Amino acid sequence: MIRTVASLVLTLAAVSSIAQTPMLPATTARSWLLLDVTANHIIAASNADERIEPASLTKLMSAYVIFNAIKDGKFSRGQVVPISEKAWRTGGSKMFVDPKKPVTAEELLHGMIVQSGNDASVALAEASSGSEDAFALHMNEVGKRLGMKNSNFVNASGLPDGKHYSTAFDLALVAAAIIREFPDFYSIYSIKEYRYNNITQANRNRLLWLDPNVDGVKTGHTEKAGYCLIASAKRGERRLLSVVIGTPSDALRAQEAQTLLNFGFQHYDTVRVHEKDTSIAKVRVWKGMTQELSVGMDTSILVAIPKGTNDKIKAELATEQPIYAPITKGQRMGVVKVSYKGRSLGEYPAVALESIAPAGFFGRSLDAVKLWMK
Repeated sequence: MIRTVASLVLTLAAVSSIAQTPMLPATTARSWLLLDVTANHIIAASNADERIEPASLTKLMSAYVIFNAIKDGKFSRGQVVPISEKAWRTGGSKMFVDPKKPVTAEELLHGMIVQSGNDASVALAEASSGSEDAFALHMNEVGKRLGMKNSNFVNASGLPDGKHYSTAFDLALVAAAIIREFPDFYSIYSIKEYRYNNITQANRNRLLWLDPNVDGVKTGHTEKAGYCLIASAKRGERRLLSVVIGTPSDALRAQEAQTLLNFGFQHYDTVRVHEKDTSIAKVRVWKGMTQELSVGMDTSILVAIPKGTNDKIKAELATEQPIYAPITKGQRMGVVKVSYKGRSLGEYPAVALESIAPAGFFGRSLDAVKLWMK
């Protein structure tokens, strides 16, 4: 039997091992990660599975849950959200909501994302789940579905709590999910400033001013967490995302996030190994109306590798033999094993690109004899 792997995300260990070819940039960050969002592959990482205090990076998870709630019709962007005393009194960074002043979910989203308002986060959590505690439970449920294995959320804002933690890897997962699944909402992350209640506040992501290719994502800071930044940039068709956790200053988190992005764009390529719905190989089929089956992928395979090393990629089709008709188009036939310089990059489902009906009695009998003799 062959081993099959359904996920398109590489394991951290496999990716880290191949990312050592170009010299990695120096960093003061406690942990960091560089993700090729286009290929869904990690280029390089350090301590990316180490539990950290996520601070306001928590609001990425909060936003993802809210975006899904709006998509599912649980509430609308335009509806008025009541402000509880708890939301109003929440400390830390604020949008400065007022319980006596009507505010819409749309305004609260801008307050949470652009202004990093803890009060806005709590108000949205209460509107979505009835209470912040219930919302935090939902955050954890959604996080598990995303594959976040080392995170636990107890609030919507990221205020310090010993039971509230995440990792650079897990936070990269949710940031990438927002980019892929909610492009309309993601555009909010590029807004440089937002005014509410006669108070204008600037987005804390310095890279929005320094690099025209950067269009998000989120900053975070507490005394224990240090200065954190998840930043994403798109150049041409390529999108990269850097996660920087625990630098000593605001300036350094921006500088090191930028350095990682530049490193990825300058030294790595996003390479298309195989195109969706095109044949990888033809395999022998027994007891069918035809003897050959075209096998391919139901999704494109992209990988991130050092520039100029495309010839080091190898893709091999592995199937279970013998293969019998009938076969339905889209049926799982095996895996495509992709490697770079002999190191595994991942295994991807291979599917039938056509249907094959069973042969008649004589054809099936003849193939049975051939198989017996073989």
